[in-house]
Amino acid sequence: MTDQLEIRRLQAEDIGEMVAEFQRVGSSKTAPLFDRYLREQQAGKREVLVARLTGPGRNFAGYLTIIWSPGYGPFRDAGIPEINDFNVLPELRRQGVGSRLMDEAERIISERSVHSGIGVGMGADYGPAQRMYVLRGYVPDGRGLMDHERPVTYGESITVSHDLAIYFTRKLR
Repeated sequence: MTDQLEIRRLQAEDIGEMVAEFQRVGSSKTAPLFDRYLREQQAGKREVLVARLTGPGRNFAGYLTIIWSPGYGPFRDAGIPEINDFNVLPELRRQGVGSRLMDEAERIISERSVHSGIGVGMGADYGPAQRMYVLRGYVPDGRGLMDHERPVTYGESITVSHDLAIYFTRKLR
């Protein structure tokens, strides 16, 4: 499958298909989100990598973004770019699409940084991503559980959401 895959930067003409594919699978990814990503890419703040199948039919397969100056303070302060908002269409998972996206993201990051960072959610739906990052050599940054990019303290009540995460880093070179 991965030999039928191209990875390229987000282009304006990708957005309609991306929104339609995410609606098809019940996700709330919207055109305004991807428009913002495109503007941030054009401004040099974010890189957006899109995976596309090269055969006939539906082409969009997944995407991820690289934030050059992340909101997560420890990464930002250390100059560690963050891989963020990583999505592969459900029917294409475990077929190498995510690995190819990560390979390209790490290649691009390695041109500017020794390390790559990534945050991953704590819900069960993030389990495959958690495993993938560990298998790729990512290790926890040692700061523990974060909620909206701030440390969770002992005894604190929190709501499990997409913003509950642990952050990992990997030395690239």
